[in-house]
Order: sequence, then C-alpha cells, then structure tokens
Amino acid sequence: MTDVLHAHEPWTAPRPFRSGLRFGPQVAARTPADWVDRPYERFELRPLTPTIGAEVVGVDLVAMDDDTFAEVHRALLEWKVLFFRDAGLDPESHTALGARWGELESHPFLINRADLPTTVRFEKNEALTGYENVWHSDVSWRAVPSLGSLLRAVEVPPTGGDTLWADMAAAYDCLDPALQERLDGLEAVHDWIDTFGMLMDPEERERTRENFPPSVHPVVRTHPETGRKTLYVNAIFTTGIVGLDPEEGDQLLEHLCRQADHPEYQCRWKWSVGDLAIWDNRATQHYATSDYSPQRRVMERVTVIGDRPF
Repeated sequence: MTDVLHAHEPWTAPRPFRSGLRFGPQVAARTPADWVDRPYERFELRPLTPTIGAEVVGVDLVAMDDDTFAEVHRALLEWKVLFFRDAGLDPESHTALGARWGELESHPFLINRADLPTTVRFEKNEALTGYENVWHSDVSWRAVPSLGSLLRAVEVPPTGGDTLWADMAAAYDCLDPALQERLDGLEAVHDWIDTFGMLMDPEERERTRENFPPSVHPVVRTHPETGRKTLYVNAIFTTGIVGLDPEEGDQLLEHLCRQADHPEYQCRWKWSVGDLAIWDNRATQHYATSDYSPQRRVMERVTVIGDRPF
C-alpha cells in the first residue's frame, strides 16, 4: 500500500479552502441512490434540515413494539439523528432501549453509573466544565467502534449547552471528485492517547495501551446497512494517515476534519429535560457546545457496539 500511496503527487489543499472559505450551493443527498422512500406510518417525522436530523413525534419508547422499532431504525438510517422531546425514559428504560440495537459498551475512560455500568454520566458544572466541544465520533479509537449512541438530558442550563451533529456522508458527497478518488484505499490511525491519555501518568498510559492499542480504519468507510460512503476521520481521535509523509498527511487530515464545520451538513438541538437523541456514529460526528458555565448540565449516554469499519 505504501508504494501505491507514494506513487501519487503530494496532496495540497485547494487554495480557497486554506482560508476556510466555500462559496455556492452545497447540496448532498439525504439517502443513497438506491434508497426506497416509504412513508412512516407509526409516528410523525419533523425534519430539522434537508439531510440530517428529524424529530420523532408520537412514539412511546418504553412500550414500543417491534414494527414501530423497525420504523424508528429506518428513520435513523435515513436522518442519521433522531430527537424525542420529553421521551419519558428513566435510567433503566434508557438502557433497555439502547439494548434493542445491540450489545452496550462500558466506557473505560468516562464515569459510568455504579448501578448501570453501560451508562456514562456527564455532569458538568463550574468546577468541571464541558470538554466535548470538538467534532468527533464516539470511540472511533476502538478496533470495533460504536454503531450509535443514545443521549438523555437529565438537567440542562437555561441557555446554552446545545449539541450539533454533522452528516459525514453529505460531507463526502461534496468533496471534489479528484479528492474522493485520492482517498480511495487510504487508512488512518485512531487513538485515545492524546485525549483521555493526557489525564494519566506515563505508567498508567502504558498499562492501558495494552488493552486499547491504536486502531486503523478506512478514511472513507462504507456504511454497513445503507452502503453509503462516509468520511471517517475526526479531530480528536484520528492521529495520522497511514503511508503518507507526515506533513502531507497532516494537511490532508486537517482538511478532511474541517468538513464537519460546514453548516450545510449540520443540525442543532436545544435540549429540554427529558429529551433523547439517538444518532448513528457510523454516519455522523457531533459537537457539544461548552457555553453554559457556571450553570449545570447533566446528561446520560448509552452506546451500542457496532462493527469493524470497511
């Protein structure tokens, strides 16, 4: 692979992108070309944007039958992020809902509830402020990253604390075709060492690395259910591109990570207590705004184990 990679001329970002400017329409498809649109018969969908994010109205998530769950999952594949106002979940039903998608992970670096070890609790206040305000995909550093996450609002500030999601399939669609071709076959390293590892002493980092070594994933992954190509690099967990000169690789990686910045690919949610968001980590990145200190913001999340990217 290395010889093939270096057979190309070194990649440099187009000049307009160096200043972060992009003009004109950025129109991407919401679904793959072979997607069959069908009406949703068991609830109402209220889209937030043309490609990503929809509010679901009229579903009892606790008593949801299998046919309704199948429609919710289809909506998740179509809209990548689903929102439920005042979802009516407690910690146990939140966990049970996540388990309908598959096995839940226990996060090795975040604070998990003692009674529910697959539920991460994010409790932010004046002393411990928000730190998730960087675009990322949850646990991309795992050899088998997550399918998706379910985040429930327990306590929210009166203003601020919104979360944004970016459609990384739309971001891929709007890349220059020559760059899309350039990315074909490239792989990138994902690692936790520069994030969670910064809180550890050297000995602890080495011990932990034995259990969680760096992972290598495609720069462009294929969604296992829709078949759609999606950019799969992010600013906090992707550390380099395999086989490229470091300077070239860093420049390319920065350019790709910045694609999440474009509002045309984003949706934004203002939380109320009891709200639930479900998102597909295979197709999105997210960003939690940290603009509410010293107010409190308490959220709980369960994450579904996915599959190895290809």
